Amino acid sequence: MANLLLAAFPPELADLQLSPPGGWVLACTGVGAVAASAATLELLISHHPEKVLFVGTCGAYDDRLSLGDLLSAREVVATSLEELEGRAYRPGIEQTRWQAGWGLPFPPHTVAVPPAITRCAEGARRLAGLATAEHLELSGVFEACRRQAVPVAAALVVVNAVGPRAHEEWKTHHAHGSRRLIDALRASGVFG
Repeated sequence: MANLLLAAFPPELADLQLSPPGGWVLACTGVGAVAASAATLELLISHHPEKVLFVGTCGAYDDRLSLGDLLSAREVVATSLEELEGRAYRPGIEQTRWQAGWGLPFPPHTVAVPPAITRCAEGARRLAGLATAEHLELSGVFEACRRQAVPVAAALVVVNAVGPRAHEEWKTHHAHGSRRLIDALRASGVFG
């Protein structure tokens, strides 16, 4: 039985597609929580992995994280600015928090998953009260794994500060950050 190594899109796998680690099936989920949930569920059903590892890039809400920092998602929180500011609410029965199912050799952090990328400094400040980093797919991946009872973990690299310049910073740093993350995972022995 193989493990499943996921990313939102191919560049986040760096060079792993050229030389996949033994015992791992590589796949991409697409961008956003909905696409990631559907793709992850399909992959779980077809491959029956022992565990799942999601790799990707993220943005930092404040100076608790710096450009290039590697982290693991200890907890994933689905949220929105509208919810935090009282303009929206979630039904109490909705699943909005997930815990990692296995550990990684990077500092653990709480990661927020809003419905879209946060572009304002005030929004980043508000969301920093819940998490240290922002990512778009993890709630979908973690929910699919929860439903199939498959342990999941996520390794992320900070490639931008959340706010008005986030997209430009992401474009500048995502490829290098992804290579750095994959190299660190290889060196740590996570791939066996």
